[in-house]
Amino acid sequence: MTVSIEEFPVSGPESGPYGITTGPDGALWFTMVHDGLIGRFTPGGDLGRHQLDPATCGPTVITPGPDGALWFTEFQSHRIGRITPGGDVRSFSPPTPEAGPYGIAAGADGALWFTEINAGRIARITTDGVITEFPIPVPAAFPSVIAAGADDALWFTMNSADAIGRIGLDGEVTVHPLPTPGAAPVGIAAGAGGTLWFTEIGAGQIGRIRPDGEITEFPLPDRGARPHAIAADPNGDCWFTEWGSGRVGRITPSGVIDVFPLPTPSSEPHGLVAGPDGAMWVALEIGALARITA
Repeated sequence: MTVSIEEFPVSGPESGPYGITTGPDGALWFTMVHDGLIGRFTPGGDLGRHQLDPATCGPTVITPGPDGALWFTEFQSHRIGRITPGGDVRSFSPPTPEAGPYGIAAGADGALWFTEINAGRIARITTDGVITEFPIPVPAAFPSVIAAGADDALWFTMNSADAIGRIGLDGEVTVHPLPTPGAAPVGIAAGAGGTLWFTEIGAGQIGRIRPDGEITEFPLPDRGARPHAIAADPNGDCWFTEWGSGRVGRITPSGVIDVFPLPTPSSEPHGLVAGPDGAMWVALEIGALARITA
């Protein structure tokens, strides 16, 4: 398989582009975790930035909401942020102090669901800012990324517990332990046929879980690559970032894996998303976005 990868500088290396998503306005929106910025980039090359307050708030994961705005987590200031395509920003604080919100995704109920790493909870926020928290039945699970499944539930990685969790819209949680000790799952995304795909940053594997809880793991060619984020493309494959190797990879629904080096070594790839132009876009912490076409 041949791919073309192009990098677009969007910040200095100190800003740290981290999470990325496609917005309702047809632009790419991304977080700059070290400078407290939300960026907006069009495939045509237009770049805008929105400064958050405080600059140390640590914006991490970002996702489109059901209300036409972008919603994001502020890991350092322990808040949930909302930004409109026009740049208006609001923030909301969970009931638990220093909860450490990290992953966030829109649910089938018209609300946003997010993980609280420090508190070991999953939380739900309505578009008008009402927050409800749900405990996880595993101590110190370190819930990380969360994604909506085809079954209308939310699925999330439990990094320290080596497990995948499922929470229904009623708040009921089911835990699915992974076969590999020390897997340390991080990223998770919905794939073809109702499956969820996830990364095992500790084991160097990509995992797949079916709605019935059946888990299959696929070892990477480089088990030390530190796979981080994962996202589906329009063709039903999933792409993932190898944070430790400066590469991106693709896995087919049947488990065939290809990996590709990024143009800049040690680029620290984090989040990725299917862009409005049909290409995959990756946030590189060195200060750039990468566009991948296959």
